[in-house]
This record gives sequence, C-alpha cells and structure tokens, in this order.
Amino acid sequence: MLTGSAIALLSLAPGLSRALDSGPAAATASSALFSQSASPATKPAAVKPTINEDAFRETDVWGRIRTGYAIPDLNNSLVSKHITYYSAHPEHMARTGERASRYLFHVVTELEKRGMPTELALLPFIESAFNPQALSSANAAGLWQFVPGTGRDYNLKQNAFKDDRRSVLSSTDAALSYLQRLYDMFGDWQLALAAYNWGEGNVQKAIKRNQAAGKPTDFESLAEQMPAETRNYVPRLQAVKNIVANPAQYSLHLPHIDNQPYFTAVEKTSDIDLKVAAELAELPMEEFKALNPQFKKPVITGEETQILLPKANAEKFAANLAQWTRNLSSWTTHTITSARERIETLASKFHTTPDVIRQANNIPQKTVLKAGSTILVPKTSASLDVDIAPEIADSATVALEEDRGMSARGPGKASRYKHATGETNSKNAPVSLVKARVSRDAAGKKKSRNN
Repeated sequence: MLTGSAIALLSLAPGLSRALDSGPAAATASSALFSQSASPATKPAAVKPTINEDAFRETDVWGRIRTGYAIPDLNNSLVSKHITYYSAHPEHMARTGERASRYLFHVVTELEKRGMPTELALLPFIESAFNPQALSSANAAGLWQFVPGTGRDYNLKQNAFKDDRRSVLSSTDAALSYLQRLYDMFGDWQLALAAYNWGEGNVQKAIKRNQAAGKPTDFESLAEQMPAETRNYVPRLQAVKNIVANPAQYSLHLPHIDNQPYFTAVEKTSDIDLKVAAELAELPMEEFKALNPQFKKPVITGEETQILLPKANAEKFAANLAQWTRNLSSWTTHTITSARERIETLASKFHTTPDVIRQANNIPQKTVLKAGSTILVPKTSASLDVDIAPEIADSATVALEEDRGMSARGPGKASRYKHATGETNSKNAPVSLVKARVSRDAAGKKKSRNN
C-alpha cells in the first residue's frame, strides 16, 4: 500500500520526468514514464536560439565545444604562464574534467540555445574547478561562484533548505543571463568576462579613464588597471581553451565525455529525504549530491521541486517509488519558543539524540538555540503525512549563542544565555563546503557585481 506522500509523488506519472537537453542522443525512445523536452532555462528575448547542427555530429562534448569557439584569442605571457602551470599539473585537469563530465553537456546546450560562444562552458574550470560545493572566502558559491546579492538579482533562491547558487540548472541559467547582459553592455566578450570577475562598475570606470587619456579600451589595454586576479582571469580561460583545442600538444589527456545528456530532471510533489531519494534511485549519496548540491538539509522540501538523476537511475527511481510503502520524509520543523528548550530536551521529546538534531541543523557543540529559531526534528505520529510549509522553508533561520552551562541554581535550570556569539542564518551552514578558490579582491567582483 502506498503512503499518501508516495501517491503525491507519483501523481505526475506518466510525465514524471523529462530530459533537460535536446539533440540526437536525447531524442531516442525511452520508457513511457519519460518524455523529452528542452531545458526550462529562461532565454533572453533578444537572443535567437541557434544550434550548430555540426556540433551534434561530435562524438564527445569537448569536440562540440571546439566547434563553437567564438571569443577572439589572447596570446601573451600570462596565457603561456597558465598553460605551463596546467601542463605541469595533469592531475588537476583530469580531476576537474572528471567533475565537469556531469555538467558540460547541459552547459554547452544552453550556450548554443542562446547563440553564445561555447568556450564560456569552460569558465567553471576557472571559477570553481567544476565543484558545485565550492565556496570562496567572499561567500561566492557554486559552479559559477555567485555571491548572495547577485544570486538574488538573478532569482537564485537562498533559504535554510536550499541554495540555488549551487543548483546546476538554476545557476547555469543565471550565469549565462548575467554574461549575456555584460556582453550587451560592453560589446566585447573579454571585457564581459573581466566584468564577471571584477564587476561591471569597475570595468566602466577603467574604460572612462582610458578614454580620457586617449588610450584603447580593449582588455589588454585596460589590464594594467585591474587587480591581479582579473588581469589573469581571461588569460586563464584562454589557457584552458587552448588545451581543450589540442590537449595532445600539451601532453594532457581529457576524459571522454559523451555528447548526450548526463542527467534527467524528476519532478517531485511532496517532501522526500535525501537518503530516501538516493535509495529509490539506487544512486550513491555522493553522486546524488553532486547532481543536487543545492539541497542543504536531510529533507528536500517544496511542491514543485526537481531532482536530477542519470536517466537510468531516474527510471529506477520511478519503478521503486511505485512500490514504496513507507513515508518518504522523516523530518518536520519545530520553532524554539524560549531558551529553556535545550537540545537535550528536544531530543527526548522527539525520540532522538542531541547529536542527530545538531547534525541535521548544523548546530555546533557548546552552542544553544535562541528563541525564534526554526529547526528540523524527526516526525511524530501526528505529523507523518504533513509536509513542511513553503513559507516555513523560506523564512526559517537558526540563531545560536554560547552555551554557558547550567546555572548555579542547580541542575535542570537553564542559564541565562547573555553572551551571544552571533546569529547564523543557516544558508551559510553546510559543514563540508570546500574552499576551492583564493580570496577575491574585496573591491573587486564580489562587491562590484551589485553596482
């Protein structure tokens, strides 16, 4: 017998899932549960989608990228410097290329739909080494390294339960929209890339200074005004572009990436635990998280939320879900009403352990929850079929302060937690985020993107 939540999730069948990218490989016949369509990514109205038919004749994605190169080449000492570095570190290129294998087909397809240069698909090599969990010291996150403010400008939702700056679909759509906007502003892809890194306001000021001095305003002429990171940014991309164009020339090997979609989107209509979703898809948790890095909690909330799965695993997901008899989600929320609600007390109330609550909510040891915090707790019999409300997911925050220990009045009395260590919005919470990039100039891209 199916649970109520399982029935809700199955309610979309036979259109349970759809492939994200079109093309010969994506157009082949599949299970009746699946239908093929183009990506839901929003395209700029002014850009007419153009697909290079020759691109689909390529056997792998690298060849397809090469056919769409359209940004003028740079050839200077910085390009040579970065090529030398990459050539001396083949393990870096191999590791980054392996991670990229999940995402490149989708990114290239979206670029072609917008008529944009395909070498832009290589930009995450520079931004994040294709690690969707990458987080910079300036709090830029995801494959495309969006800071919170710019992410919100491009409708990337950031709340306690998910951060769409890490979403493969949403962040790619946002990054390409942002890059197209910068190109429309400057009429030059190299300057657009510099602005992506340094901020459009800074690039505009540099152009005006050169114009006032009667100097050219191309990237290399402006480079002396740029911080070191931006000065190296376009040359680094050029270095990767040269390597992809002819890896053998640099004694490097790129992993084969089939010229077909790596993943499919599965629509869900009720809450589901990450662990359950991965189990239904028969997918290792590491792979599940690599495709769905935006989810920050043990449960995926939302009535209209997509999860990405390799196509074969999406079919397993549908088949296993049809036979699922247990609850899909084991988590609900609880709002702290007073400082007397200690984690130990909550653990007893919800028949779990303090460590489980701390881990689910990224609550460090020796801290306590302040009143008003909303946390995940295990479901009870009264909430088994109740999903987390969207307004709760959007507004939930976790505020912490130092645990001062028991008061002198004796055990069982909560102390008056006077010394706050600061409030932590759980959107900054994931414990295992990887700092993949060095700190950016505070006056540069991270600040200026919002100019």
